[in-house]
Amino acid sequence: MSNAEHADTPTYDHGTSAGLTAALRLLGACAIAAWMTGAHAQDYQAPGVEHNMPAFAPALKAKMTFPLAYSPDVKDLAAWRAKARAKVWEATLQQPDDTPFQPQVIAEQDRGSYVAKQVVFNLTGMSRVRALLLVPKGAGPHPAMLMLHDHGGKFDIGKEKMIEPFGAADAAKHASAKAWADKHFSGRWPGDALAARGYVVLCADAVGWGDRGPLTGEAQQALASNFFNLGSSMAGNMALEDVRAAAFLAALPDVDKTRVAALGFSMGAFRAWQVAALSDDVKAVIASNWMATTDGLMVPGSNQLKGSSAFQMMHPGLLRWLDHPDVASLAAPKPALFFAGAEDKLFPVDSVRVAYAKMARVWRAWGAADKFEAHVRPGGHAFPVEAQEQAYDWLDRQFGRAATAR
Repeated sequence: MSNAEHADTPTYDHGTSAGLTAALRLLGACAIAAWMTGAHAQDYQAPGVEHNMPAFAPALKAKMTFPLAYSPDVKDLAAWRAKARAKVWEATLQQPDDTPFQPQVIAEQDRGSYVAKQVVFNLTGMSRVRALLLVPKGAGPHPAMLMLHDHGGKFDIGKEKMIEPFGAADAAKHASAKAWADKHFSGRWPGDALAARGYVVLCADAVGWGDRGPLTGEAQQALASNFFNLGSSMAGNMALEDVRAAAFLAALPDVDKTRVAALGFSMGAFRAWQVAALSDDVKAVIASNWMATTDGLMVPGSNQLKGSSAFQMMHPGLLRWLDHPDVASLAAPKPALFFAGAEDKLFPVDSVRVAYAKMARVWRAWGAADKFEAHVRPGGHAFPVEAQEQAYDWLDRQFGRAATAR
C-alpha cells in the first residue's frame, strides 16, 4: 500500500477518547445504513386489528387462566360456588332488587287443557312488564318452567317466540311468531307444548324485544354503550331480570316452588344456565344451542368475532375469572340437560365437547354425575320437536312425574 493510499484509510487509536468517539460514530453510521437498506424488516406491530380482534389477542388469551374455575384442589364445593357466584354478580354491575311484583292479569284465553294469560308485573323496581303465562287447568300446585327467548336478530317478538301470542289482538305478531316456530321449533311453540303436559309456563321480553323494543342489530351496540354510561350493563340487567322472573314464577300460588326449571334456546340457553347458576328458585335447567369455551369461540371465522350480539351476553371482566362452562357449572348439582347441534355453525362442536367435559367434572365432584346430561345432536342451530320431547321427558323424570301422554 502506497503512502497516499494509507493516508486515505482512517486509522483509530482505541486507547484514546478521540479514537473511541470516532469508532462509535462509524458504528452508528453503519447501523443507520443497515436500517435504511433493511427497512422492510418491520420491528413494530402493524396492523393492530385482525379478524375484529386486537393483534395481541393471543397474549390476552394467555392471561385468561380462569382462577375461580372449579379444580380438584377445591375441597369445599359450597364455599367455591358462593365465591364464584359473588364474582358473577359483581361483574353484572347490578344491585339486589326485592321490589314487590304486584301482578295483574289483563287478558285470558282458553287453550284446552290450560289457560293462557297476559300478566303485568314489576320485573324490577325500574321495569313493569307484560308477560305471557300458561296455567294448566285442574288442581295445583304444578311444576313450572321459566322460558327464556333467543336473540336471532329478530326483535319484533320476544316472549312470543316461546309461547303462542294472542293472535286476534295482533295478527301480524302472531304470523311473525309462527314463522319463527316453523324455523326453529318444528312448527310449535315450546312453551305451549310444555303447558299441555301440565306445567305452568312464563315468558317475558328482554329489553329490546317485543313490547320492550324497538331495537335493531345496529342500535343494540349504542344501547349497550348507554347502559354502561348509566352505570349499568345490558347483559347484567338481563341477568337480574331473569333471576327476578324466576322468583316471580316460583311465588305464584299455582306453582310448586320445589319444581321450577328454566329453559332456553340460543341466547335463551345462555340465559337459562346463567339463571340456574344465580337463582336458588331454579331447580333444573335445559339449555339448547349455547355452550362452548371462550378459546373455542374467539377464533377467526367464528360468529362470536362479529360482535353483533356480544353485549347481551358479556359481563365486563368476568372472563378474567370464569369461562362460560365455569359459570354454568355453578348450577351444580341441580339437574341439567344441554343440547348442541353437530352442524351448528355458531358453536364449533370440538369446543362444545370441551365445555361439556369441563362441566361434567363439576357434577361428578358433587356426587351428582347422573344429574348432568349433554348431547350433541344431528343438525344445526335449532330445537326441534324430537329434542323438545326428549327434554320434557327428562324433566318429568327429574321432577318425579310419570310420563305424560302425548
